[in-house]
Amino acid sequence: MPNGRVALFATCIVDQVFPRVGLAVADVLERIGYTVDFPEAQTCCGQPAFNSGYREEAGRVARHFLKVFRDADYVVVPSGSCTSMITHHYAQIFADDPALLAEIHRMETRVWEFSKFLLEVAKVDDVGASFDGAVTYHDSCHALREMGVKSGPRRLLSKVRGLTLHESETAEECCGFGGTFSVKFPDVSGGMARTKIDSILKTPAKFVVSIDSSCLMQLEGALRRAGSEVRTMHLAEVLASR
Repeated sequence: MPNGRVALFATCIVDQVFPRVGLAVADVLERIGYTVDFPEAQTCCGQPAFNSGYREEAGRVARHFLKVFRDADYVVVPSGSCTSMITHHYAQIFADDPALLAEIHRMETRVWEFSKFLLEVAKVDDVGASFDGAVTYHDSCHALREMGVKSGPRRLLSKVRGLTLHESETAEECCGFGGTFSVKFPDVSGGMARTKIDSILKTPAKFVVSIDSSCLMQLEGALRRAGSEVRTMHLAEVLASR
């Protein structure tokens, strides 16, 4: 059984909109033997500002993240996009600051997306979960394309007692959220979401599962507008079920 301390970086959207996801992450980690810390000074990873071209503002947020989590052995993040921001794009922001860049590279090795942490650090694929239902999995863009997260969440779902996984034809296609993209290009974003839910509704799944709450928020909204009873769940929520 793993043991040790981890720091939970909840992310903005989990903290403000889906706190149950953060609680589920903590529940799973504690169940497998970890002590979970939640640094209350945490804020944002800086991704919204970075994606909108505000590098200086994103840098200020990134510096704060580094200060808050500087002493953590591991930082677990329930989001592929936020993990990718920290481990892939902080280095771009501070490419001209050798001292800060060195600190970022040290931090990169300690920041883990939730499913990767379970499988690659904790070495656990069965967390004792049970969930009676049919689900389909959505591959979020940053997790899939920047971090190669694909088989891991499916492996974790395969160990959940009572759960049946049904693949959709567009599992790897973008949901259309893209942070500020959905605000700047609502028509395109909505069209992408409709393509996704058309594919989801062709499966017997009653739940859409992903590792990014932002994607799930986009899909949940599209499903509700379509009058569907299919609902969304973060992977952590499924794994916390018993």
